[in-house]
Amino acid sequence: MIRIPYEDILQKITDNSNLSKDDIETKIKQKTSQLSGLISKEGAAHIVANELGIKLLDGFTGKLQVKNILPGMRNVETVGKAVEVHEVREFTSNKRQGKVGSLVVGDETGTIRVVMWNDQAKLMESINKGDVIKIIGGYVRDNSGRKEIHINDRSKLTINPEGVTVEVKEPESTRKSIKDLSESDSDAELVGTIVQVFDPNFFEVCPTCGKRAKPEGDAFKCATHGAVTPDFSYVTNVFLDDGTENLRVVFFRNQTEQLTKKTKAEIMGFKDKPETFEQVKTDLLGTIIKVQGRVTKNQMFDRLELVANKVNPDIDPEEEIKHLQGA
Repeated sequence: MIRIPYEDILQKITDNSNLSKDDIETKIKQKTSQLSGLISKEGAAHIVANELGIKLLDGFTGKLQVKNILPGMRNVETVGKAVEVHEVREFTSNKRQGKVGSLVVGDETGTIRVVMWNDQAKLMESINKGDVIKIIGGYVRDNSGRKEIHINDRSKLTINPEGVTVEVKEPESTRKSIKDLSESDSDAELVGTIVQVFDPNFFEVCPTCGKRAKPEGDAFKCATHGAVTPDFSYVTNVFLDDGTENLRVVFFRNQTEQLTKKTKAEIMGFKDKPETFEQVKTDLLGTIIKVQGRVTKNQMFDRLELVANKVNPDIDPEEEIKHLQGA
């Protein structure tokens, strides 16, 4: 069954009627009461839309924009630009083993995660950030409130189809307290104080595409470009406290440079002399920062974490207090 979020139903009725949102919600409450509460708010909204002659699924067929992709859909066709490309990983579950890869694609209406299993996961080796991806025959699942397109053996994925360009809408961040975060937050904004800093971890990457380069014998190999002389990337973790709770925040290369105000050459110096990073830790502790990113679930420790995509280490605390107070 295709599930349309309540807010989307409400917006569609508003756009296709002469009623205000307040009037529509009054009708929905009346319908719920009329049916003795034996229907969900979403179900009552469906009935109200039908009574007003509004077809909710219009615009949800053919090649879809990201905003029109809904959980429960099958044979989905869409085009988007890869804005995040994650590594393929192996898994074991219920005596089954396999591989899974994922990426995030976006268009002018939003972004969505794409998940590829087993043989389809091999396609990840040919996908780089910025590539245009055309999907035919995907199916859509709901993962803790987050929409995902899954690719199966009957699906078709084309990388950089000829003549197709995509503009990606910059996501709007939602300011939240740490205690209110959930796995469905794809672009949350936090303001908090750094209370713990960990040493950066360094790892080998392909100098051409930036993907992880894996050791093979005495050399390193990229899944796309074969044997390579690896470059290095790095990741830094801190704990952020905003007065409601604390949270581990993960900063990859560009974000580590923004956080520490260090160049790549300076950060690489910490690889051979890790003790010199102690001064950076001292400087960062107690710093109030603003950070935006995607919430993920750390399965090993069963806790939420934030993967940063933007960080501002030079905020004005007084301005942030005014923002929180709605000034």
